[in-house]
Amino acid sequence: MQSTDVLLPWREILVDTVRADMPDLSQRQWAILLTVYLTPGPHTVRKMSADFKIPKPAISRALDALSILGLIRRVRDQRDKRIVLVQKTPDGAIFVDDFARMVEDRSRMNDYGGF
Repeated sequence: MQSTDVLLPWREILVDTVRADMPDLSQRQWAILLTVYLTPGPHTVRKMSADFKIPKPAISRALDALSILGLIRRVRDQRDKRIVLVQKTPDGAIFVDDFARMVEDRSRMNDYGGF
């Protein structure tokens, strides 16, 4: 077994997303999207910048794209108007659920013992 064989399930999942005509997200956008949907909030540009160890403008650009797609939304914190919170959307929840289902289905189909 080659070390690259572990990437085969990932490749197949990516091909599944292409076939499903899902938006092409960058790795950064995926990381942000999954952070918002899978980890407890509140989520802010500042916190994600620190967690990912990348500049805030890089996070903001990725959020711009995710916002345009309707997968996340940004709202001002009511207690401190300087803080912008990153929140889930119904469309984003459906998108993440659909992706999770693809991963689950592919894992079962290929008997990789989970992915």
